[in-house]
Amino acid sequence: MTRVSRRSLLAWLGSGAAGLAFSGQARAQVASQAVTPLPSFTGPGVNPYWNGVNPFVSYPQKLPLLRMTDRGIQLETPRPYFLSPFTPNAAFYVRYHLDLIPNAIDLSTWRLNVEGNVGRPLQLGFDELVKRFKAVSVAAVNQCSGNSRSRFQPRVSGAQWGNGGMGNARWTGVRLRELLTSAGIKSGTVQLQFQGLDRGPGPQGKGADAVMKSLDLTDPALDEALVAYLMNDEPLPMLNGFPVRLVVPGKFAVYWVKHLTWIRALTSEDTNYWMATAYRIPDTPSGNTTPAAAAGGALKTVPIGRVRMPVRSFIVVPDGSSKLPSGLPVRVQGIAFSGDGPVMKVEFSEDDGRSWVEATLGADHGPYSFRSWEHTWRPSRAGTHVIAVRATDATGNVQPDAAVWNPGGYLWNRIERQALIVGAAR
Repeated sequence: MTRVSRRSLLAWLGSGAAGLAFSGQARAQVASQAVTPLPSFTGPGVNPYWNGVNPFVSYPQKLPLLRMTDRGIQLETPRPYFLSPFTPNAAFYVRYHLDLIPNAIDLSTWRLNVEGNVGRPLQLGFDELVKRFKAVSVAAVNQCSGNSRSRFQPRVSGAQWGNGGMGNARWTGVRLRELLTSAGIKSGTVQLQFQGLDRGPGPQGKGADAVMKSLDLTDPALDEALVAYLMNDEPLPMLNGFPVRLVVPGKFAVYWVKHLTWIRALTSEDTNYWMATAYRIPDTPSGNTTPAAAAGGALKTVPIGRVRMPVRSFIVVPDGSSKLPSGLPVRVQGIAFSGDGPVMKVEFSEDDGRSWVEATLGADHGPYSFRSWEHTWRPSRAGTHVIAVRATDATGNVQPDAAVWNPGGYLWNRIERQALIVGAAR
């Protein structure tokens, strides 16, 4: 993380924007092509597409994105936006669990509260947060825990994401540890609980009408965590957490609490629904199990926050939508990332993973950022080809060519493939 200039944000505050409420409504306009039914992939096989099959919709501050649900809102980023290492704010995916989300936040009255087992409880206004604490930035991937869930076989319940439940941005804000020091975290604190402004009826009888996530106070990820108020050097879009959200590099997005308003120091382990029941994975290598073991009732699970995002890589182009002319080189491009540190190598295969050559890596934007890659492929023959890509991170983790399975549909990182047709132009 490095210190950044806050001149533009301070100017924005000085213009009076700090006292304005977001006036848009979280309502979508559905694109006309959505009226035409699209091919189903609901079963029994896996989703054969890069993205999920859903209609394009437009929400305030957003380009047309792929809508999976509208209560709570779940929008997937289309494949072409991953050609660059930083995802545009307007194209950044959206994932809410509950349907009562803020459409307006008045910055003149909003406060960030740091409370619980602290010596000096804080109630920080937005301008105080920006002006009082040093600004730092980090480039980090925000990925839904269920990204690529539609790949699972047997199929599992939950939002059927393709690969677009992720995005990368430069996040600017205040170090979480600095806020905790200012509040004076007291001895006996076990976990930190984070809560935003979204509300709504969760699973009945579970006390799940507010999403609260907690991390152990000793978790090293908290040393790099930010309370972010800028996203790609602009105020956060409302649907991505305005005015501030928690950023936990390397962890799945369910811990990146949007509209962050309460940070609580807890003296005992958090047992609310969103920790004790939801977003848990088998306590096994790679979170892998079987349907039979999951149904047996004796499977030990842990919160998904106990692990970091596994190493992944993706082919963005070519996308297989058109035939490639024979005799010409093909520029293959994509992205890679890992929650365990920087991507050190990306390999390309022209023969469905039987042999591999090293691809060329793009600029290094930090250990938790997307790393772009490319490779010039010269098809040796006409016909159908299956290309593949895999990444290796600094810890030595290599993308596997085996599917994971768990009942939550989490932690997918199998090697990605793309079928292509090479032939004479007609």
